[in-house]
Amino acid sequence: MNARRAGRVAVSAAAIAMTVALGGASIAPAVDEAPPGATAPVAAPVPSAVVPSPRVSSPGVGAGAEDPARAAEYWLDEYGIRTAWQTTRGKGSTIAIIDTGIGRSPVEFAGAVAGGADFSGVGASDGRLPVGAVDSNHGSWVASLAASRGTGTDTGMIGVAPQAQLLSISIGFGASSSVPFVEQVASAMRWAVDNGADIIDLSFTTNTLSWDQSWDSAFQYAFDHDVVVIVAAGNKGSGTDEVGAPATIPGVLTVGGVNRAGQASEEASTQGITIGISAPSEELLGVSADGQLVVWNGTSGAAPIVAGIAALVRSAHPELDADNVINRIIRTARPAAAATASPDPKYGYGLVDAAAAVSANVASVSSSPLGMTLKDWVRLYRRADVDPAPQPSSSPVTLPDLPAADRVDARSPLLPTADTLRYGTVPLMAGTLAAILVALGVTAAARRIRSERAPRTPSRPPKEYFHL
Repeated sequence: MNARRAGRVAVSAAAIAMTVALGGASIAPAVDEAPPGATAPVAAPVPSAVVPSPRVSSPGVGAGAEDPARAAEYWLDEYGIRTAWQTTRGKGSTIAIIDTGIGRSPVEFAGAVAGGADFSGVGASDGRLPVGAVDSNHGSWVASLAASRGTGTDTGMIGVAPQAQLLSISIGFGASSSVPFVEQVASAMRWAVDNGADIIDLSFTTNTLSWDQSWDSAFQYAFDHDVVVIVAAGNKGSGTDEVGAPATIPGVLTVGGVNRAGQASEEASTQGITIGISAPSEELLGVSADGQLVVWNGTSGAAPIVAGIAALVRSAHPELDADNVINRIIRTARPAAAATASPDPKYGYGLVDAAAAVSANVASVSSSPLGMTLKDWVRLYRRADVDPAPQPSSSPVTLPDLPAADRVDARSPLLPTADTLRYGTVPLMAGTLAAILVALGVTAAARRIRSERAPRTPSRPPKEYFHL
């Protein structure tokens, strides 16, 4: 995880106009931060300035008026969460927040955190001491969206699954920890599984498509133990142009972000073929580690909204395995108006719908609805493990007797054998005799021809005749 973004740009006038009054102060809209110069793993929020949060009804808010914090949580109504609460509020489910730690002081977390641990090497043993100079509030913001309790019956920020339990697992991003980041995550994943998590939220990205090989077994450990793993897709505003690990690991449910209009966020989301579902990532409310409220942007907030919905599904349908929990979430999604495919690289299968995910009639599946599993991917793309080298034996080894050698007769190499006579001497003699006979015939014929062509000489002179 890098030491994240340094410096901020000004808040637009339009954004400032959207502040929500809260007891004389205001919940300021999110401030977009400048992207880092270099990224290793990065958390995905774009946080706002921090403002106080009142713990009692604000002056000027009449009897019966909705609490301003609750009013700011538009996703509760627009994404079917209040309707889903008529069936369940997540009781019996446990969400592990592997992040910078959940603050101890906010009343919104009273009774919500069931346990925790630190893997950064600089946090508290219970995971409740926020880690990092820049990102220390990040874990609290994420947790508050998933399962915060509010400050009263109808006051204060409330999470998507307000009766689910949380595990606060603190890790350090970048220089905030001396322990390698990949090692922190791998250890945290295993601890979460071993301590009862049935949902794990990972609101960070590494900005790289690939991941360390140690994550293969850590994530497979979660899948083998029927845990739903929810991962943020990342934000263009923080330098993530396409999804990176862990959002690229097969089997995780990757969450993209949309604005209030249900359109893919230009700054607080990214794109990639592994995005499975979309949820709000702009104008999100969050409880800081010190109990103050902020409004922030990022798929870091979209992911815990979906994690909370997964907790609602697991609570309402405890018989479902992780594959079928994910299947209900993606199959009941509302189509995104701008999507061009299903799944779409910006929206996945659409906009999450908590009410439908909890109550709709959805056919069950027997394998991952997201396609290739991590186990299949490892088998295809990782090098096979090398078998251990053979070790020398401490006792003598008996070898079988060698077979008898072929018998070879001792004889002179100059003497002919049956094969040399059959295939060498006899054919050679026959060929030589035939050549001699032909040569003699040709010689005799040539002599006959020459003799016939030569002029004949009389044996004696002819007689002369004289007349007297």
